[in-house]
Amino acid sequence: QVQLVESGGGLVQPGDSLRLSCAASGRFFSTYAMGWFRQCPGKERELVAAISQSGGFTYYADSVKGRFTISRDNAKNAVYLQMNSLKPEDTAVYYCGARQGTAYHYWGQGTQVTVSS
Repeated sequence: QVQLVESGGGLVQPGDSLRLSCAASGRFFSTYAMGWFRQCPGKERELVAAISQSGGFTYYADSVKGRFTISRDNAKNAVYLQMNSLKPEDTAVYYCGARQGTAYHYWGQGTQVTVSS
């Protein structure tokens, strides 16, 4: 089992950058693929970016490709989401998730990102 805690959200203006962090506790962090999701009120949670156990493979949703970068540091039990050129439509609660097999079983509590002028 793994516990996840997100941080780094906040209120920024369009075009600004933010770096989200997800700290993991528990054993065997490096055995989990990790993902960043976001959810807006009234909408389903959507996968924004994902990274493999070793960090050698990454995935990005089309809406963030070229602007967001996911990374991980297995020595620190952490995963990050660097978000550049933020847009108002990026406003959401961002969650990190840990995946075993084909499903995400563990979630953090989320961190709010608001992009507004």
